[in-house]
Amino acid sequence: QVQLVESGGGLVQAGGSLRLSCAASGRTFSSYVMCWFRQAPGKEREFVAAISGSGGSTYYANSVKGQFTISRDNAKNMVYLQMNRLKPEDTAVYYCAVNRRYSVSPYSYDYWGQGTQVTVSS
Repeated sequence: QVQLVESGGGLVQAGGSLRLSCAASGRTFSSYVMCWFRQAPGKEREFVAAISGSGGSTYYANSVKGQFTISRDNAKNMVYLQMNRLKPEDTAVYYCAVNRRYSVSPYSYDYWGQGTQVTVSS
C-alpha cells in the first residue's frame, strides 16, 4: 500500500512558477516510477511527467517539455514538479501517481494522491 499527498498548488499569474511536491509512504519508494498527471475541468486526466525509480530517466508530455521538470529525492520519499513559464492552459488539478512501470495511461496507476489545484491567471 502506498499513500501519496500532494502540495504546492495555488494561484499564479501567467509566466510565473510553482513547485509541486508529493510525499509518498512506503519503504520501497525507490522501486516505483513516479508520475504527475493533470485534469482540467471537462477534460480527461492527462500525463504530464514521470521519473524512474533511480531518477536517472525522465519522461515528459510534449506540451510541457522544456517548461516543467520532474525530480525525486528517494531519501525523503518525495517527488517534485517544477513548473515554469506557466500558461492559463496549465490550469488543472495535478495528481501524483505511482506504478512499477512507466506508462502514460492513467489506467495503469493504482495509487493516487488527492490532487492539488493549480490555477494560472492571464
